[in-house]
Amino acid sequence: GGTLNTQQEFEEQFNDVVSRLQSKQMFQSDWDIAAFVLFFTFFGTVLLLIILVLIRCCCCCCCDDEKVKVVRLDKRRKQR
Repeated sequence: GGTLNTQQEFEEQFNDVVSRLQSKQMFQSDWDIAAFVLFFTFFGTVLLLIILVLIRCCCCCCCDDEKVKVVRLDKRRKQR
């Protein structure tokens, strides 16, 4: 299926990187360096966004819980 094809492509890319590392010619051209930098910039940005979203979700959940408790207490006080 499609997963086998992508796995094959990944293995080919991985083998290419390994062979370059073995021959110590990781950056054969400026284009390789540019692709490498772009990849890591993209990867880093995605990771940063995921971390920020997780932090925001955790904070919002905690804050929302506290706010809900406070609102409920206020309502009870007004009813008395």
